[in-house]
Amino acid sequence: MYVERNITDRFSRLERIQRMVAVVGPRQAGKTTFLQHQMKGRDASYVLFDRLVVRDLFEKDVEKFEMEYLTGRELAVLDEVQYCKEAGRKLKYLVDTGSKLWLTSSSERVLAKEVLAHLVGRVVVLRLLPFDLDEFLRARGHRVMSELILEKAVWEHMLYGGYPLVVLAEDGRTKQDLLRSILETMLLKDVALTFGIDKTAELERLARYIALSVGSRVDYQAMCSTLELTYPTLKKYLDAMEKSYLTVTVLPFFRNKRSEISRQPKIYFMDPGLRNASAGRFITEPEGPAFENYVLTELLKLGHTPRYWRSKGNSEVDFVVETEDGVVPVEAKLRVVPGRVTRGLRSFITAFKPQQAFMVGYRADHGKQRMDGAQVMFTDVAGLREGIGRGTG
Repeated sequence: MYVERNITDRFSRLERIQRMVAVVGPRQAGKTTFLQHQMKGRDASYVLFDRLVVRDLFEKDVEKFEMEYLTGRELAVLDEVQYCKEAGRKLKYLVDTGSKLWLTSSSERVLAKEVLAHLVGRVVVLRLLPFDLDEFLRARGHRVMSELILEKAVWEHMLYGGYPLVVLAEDGRTKQDLLRSILETMLLKDVALTFGIDKTAELERLARYIALSVGSRVDYQAMCSTLELTYPTLKKYLDAMEKSYLTVTVLPFFRNKRSEISRQPKIYFMDPGLRNASAGRFITEPEGPAFENYVLTELLKLGHTPRYWRSKGNSEVDFVVETEDGVVPVEAKLRVVPGRVTRGLRSFITAFKPQQAFMVGYRADHGKQRMDGAQVMFTDVAGLREGIGRGTG
């Protein structure tokens, strides 16, 4: 079953004007399925760089690789190019000699400066993450929406995440088994193998630590002490996990270092299902940190780069999104009732005078309220997606 992805229109528009398009995102998020669907009806080759013989030919003789896989074809899909040495220089050669290429990568390594420096002006990059709420509803076949259906869908999406194979599985036990398998593959292959890490048990402990502390500010000293890691090793692991799309770092939003937190980030999981798998348990009732992580992932899938805000007086807002119209604060709570605005959101509105603010709940009574010039929207996740719109990421 193919589920239409929300990047389809943008991809179609860009691939007509660019000879190279890179689709990046987590392993098993649907990149290959998406591009193979776009290949239909076209004279195209599909080349998987996970295969040693393919990778060896590309690295040792790119001209022979060109003759074998590209010559005479309309285009080629090069899958998982992050495994290749000197990928940037060789891809530049292929495009400059007339090839049309679609690339995939499950690692941000393909976006590193040593690769992109060769491809300036030659490539456009699109991110394909696991199913967002709209895609999830499409995959589950929902045509008519009600509050009950939406709440049930958000619960399942928050519990098991948006990986296509997981979403399309019919029972909870299978979903959990798939998530554990995806997590193991990401840690062993995308994180450990790609970034040269041999102590995978330490990676697993770190992933569990993060899963159990999402929404908390990072205390690197405490992490090092608890996990018995040196600071350089911890930073290497965190960087590799983020570049492999397992986790995401949310930085503080600040305008005044004297009165606002400006250093300590927070770390979340890119997929809420993998967060639960890493924690070693799948919740049976909604929890605040799980819902907060879920709201973050939906903002990311809309193309935003959320930050969080905290004053030194301990007023806090979960997420702050910067748009063309200014900053938009977002508070994520399990229960939202019109008129009940958190102290942190009140403080943010007073300090920054945003035009719009959101109180978004797992369960929400919809409404709106004017506060110091801001329109505060009380809504659910679907209402947040509609109200805040898409970003540019």
